[in-house]
Amino acid sequence: MQLLEAIRRRHTTNGAFLPDPVSEEHQRTLMEVAGRAPSQLNSQPWRFVLIESRATIDAIAEISGSSMTTAMSNGTFFERYKPYFRFSKAEMARHRSGMLFDRLPAPLRPFTSQAFTPRGQRLINSLRVPQTLGSENRKLVAGSPLLIGVMLDRAEYRPGELSSFYSLFSMGAAMENLWLTTVELGMGIQFVSFPMEVPGEWDRIVSLLGVPDQLELMAVYRLGYLPEERRRPAIDWTSAERKLPSQYVFRERADTPQAGWDDPSAI
Repeated sequence: MQLLEAIRRRHTTNGAFLPDPVSEEHQRTLMEVAGRAPSQLNSQPWRFVLIESRATIDAIAEISGSSMTTAMSNGTFFERYKPYFRFSKAEMARHRSGMLFDRLPAPLRPFTSQAFTPRGQRLINSLRVPQTLGSENRKLVAGSPLLIGVMLDRAEYRPGELSSFYSLFSMGAAMENLWLTTVELGMGIQFVSFPMEVPGEWDRIVSLLGVPDQLELMAVYRLGYLPEERRRPAIDWTSAERKLPSQYVFRERADTPQAGWDDPSAI
């Protein structure tokens, strides 16, 4: 597969993986490509923990699912991320960013315009949407054959100093290498983010993984092989829309949008 094709096909997997274990060969490949990312002064501040233990994956799945239910039911998630939620194709086309909720339970569809109001939150809670989402999330994480925890060396990752920026930049490059390689290997990947949304829940994962004091757990991802036919969850979204080049590329000065690149046929 060509690199440009992998970049264009890269996506986040919202659905289930096959139950097949991720082969050791593929695990080693993923770690190799991550380790080949650029880093300031070749510091290589990243560390990774590979998790295949069923008991540990199930425990993280429970934390993730319950965190999602909590964040969705108390309104903090919707309040924090409402600028990125879209409920129609027209809205998605207008913004060209964010997440289009194109799969919702029938009782919710007439009330999407009230999604971020107190009445909307009460409706969501009365229909047990947070519980549905939390249950789906727990099943997805629990059904993952592999989790990867991404850590940074605190000797390099020092918030408030330039080394912190360099470390985060390097970690992002390492994860992009890994992410693109999953496309080549027929795999999917998704960030397990909800434990970060609820105070105290991330610390439970840190403890589960035995992260030593000299390392900072930055992220956890679930990975696995993709089935040929992919079942969409009961509540799902898409995020394939991308901004036009004129919206994020500038020429010579940061106030002069690039002209002539918005037509895809020009590539």
